[in-house]
Amino acid sequence: MKTTKAVQSSLDPFTMLRRMLFAVLFAGLSSAWAEPVPLLNGRVLDGEVSNATAQGFDLKLPYGQAKYAWRMVDLRRLPAVNPRLFQSYCNATGYRPPSPPAPAPVPAAPATPAPVAPVAAAAPASAASAGGGWPQWRGPNRDDISMEKGLLKEWPADGPPLAWKCEGLGAGYSGVAVAKGKVFTMGDVGEESQLIALDEATGKKLWSLKLGQPGQYGNYFGPRGTPSVDGDLVYALNQHGDLVCAAVATGKEVWRKSLRDLGGRPHGWGYAESPLVEGDKVLCTPGGAKGAIAALNKKTGAAMWQSKEFMDGAHYSSLVPATIFGMRQVIQLTAASVAGVAVADGKLLWRADRAGKTAVIPTPIYADNQVYVCSGYTVGCNAFKLTKETAGIKAAEAYATKDMANHHGGVILVDGHLYGHCDNNKKWLCQNFKTGEIVWSNAGVGKGSITYADGHFYLRSESGRGTVALIEASSKSYDEKSRFNQPDRSDKNSWPHPVIANGRLYLRDQDVLLCYNVKAK
Repeated sequence: MKTTKAVQSSLDPFTMLRRMLFAVLFAGLSSAWAEPVPLLNGRVLDGEVSNATAQGFDLKLPYGQAKYAWRMVDLRRLPAVNPRLFQSYCNATGYRPPSPPAPAPVPAAPATPAPVAPVAAAAPASAASAGGGWPQWRGPNRDDISMEKGLLKEWPADGPPLAWKCEGLGAGYSGVAVAKGKVFTMGDVGEESQLIALDEATGKKLWSLKLGQPGQYGNYFGPRGTPSVDGDLVYALNQHGDLVCAAVATGKEVWRKSLRDLGGRPHGWGYAESPLVEGDKVLCTPGGAKGAIAALNKKTGAAMWQSKEFMDGAHYSSLVPATIFGMRQVIQLTAASVAGVAVADGKLLWRADRAGKTAVIPTPIYADNQVYVCSGYTVGCNAFKLTKETAGIKAAEAYATKDMANHHGGVILVDGHLYGHCDNNKKWLCQNFKTGEIVWSNAGVGKGSITYADGHFYLRSESGRGTVALIEASSKSYDEKSRFNQPDRSDKNSWPHPVIANGRLYLRDQDVLLCYNVKAK
């Protein structure tokens, strides 16, 4: 920022410095948070904006009868604007942002569209090529549902048999992906953040690859996302936004990309997303004015598109794919909205305002033309009904309630009911997906994460002794069959979700990964 014109020179130095700092603070804070806000010619705070262009604008700050002009960077070029700060500005000045662009037209659906199963969203195009197992965040369909059968219905008091334990994985909250006879995860090890591959049978470390530097965000060290396996390639995104593609067999780096190069920047707790592979693309959410969602060529890392009509700042949720009215799309939840973007070209198909607080983390759920989202910090959940109209897809709120305020342990949809932990009442809940009505509640193992396999839920407590429980999946009542306390507990929250793949249960806790045999004999 520099002075371009002084209308009057009688302003005392202290006041001038104070106003300069205020202007810098406004621009700085505006770049730090979630929702991008276009700035038009008009009033801003107590100043006046004029000559606004893509390169900058003139800001006149009044002092008595005098006005002082400053050349400012155009806020449209900043990656994000703090929605709370912007709302205060709107309240003070009466400014209102322009309406979002109209959704892109949607092609006509087939005369008899295929029904969508209420249990899970449509499978990603890459799920089959990953060789089954658990190839990515929340499993093959990104719904935390395993297709495993023939698993134990009860456990011994000290838990199912331990197949192996691996140490040396470093700091972090990365989950695991299981494919191609390997287990993939991430961690801060020494002076590196690493992508790590283990032998699925023995837990032996096979290779590791440097993703970038180690580091913390909000006093939490290490990567937060889960690697994604597609064929002979694996993709990993660390806390700083370093996205790397490597060979599954050897760990050799194929390409890398920084999400900062796509206009993104880490939010308060860093990047926590898990990349999604769709066809010839790998998709991620850098956030910001260049486009919230980006698609890269999965073989080369070359940018294919960014969602220029959808420019929310990135939070911590991961993309979920779905085919809606014949259009393949990805759904993303931010601190400002939930939206659907076309996989083919990044066009905005629909968007619904939905304000979050502090951290928006859980992955959206889609079924029966309805999108369900939830988040913690007292916010709760919302469902949006999607309908096909001439202009495109319309999203209308079906319900909103604080009854399911899930922090980040995830919510699962099984047979028309949702299951997850609610921060607001500290209980595990069963919720009707269509209506939002709560069916039952139970304290269970306390706050934690959830996975489904073979008619049962696997609940994992995030704190204390790391209790893991086996619950019969039923909308009638909470029916616990077994539980055990995790050995080798760290002094951190055990946030990685339990994973079920090929008859094994995986529990990651910082430096340690425990692998249990849960296959029935």
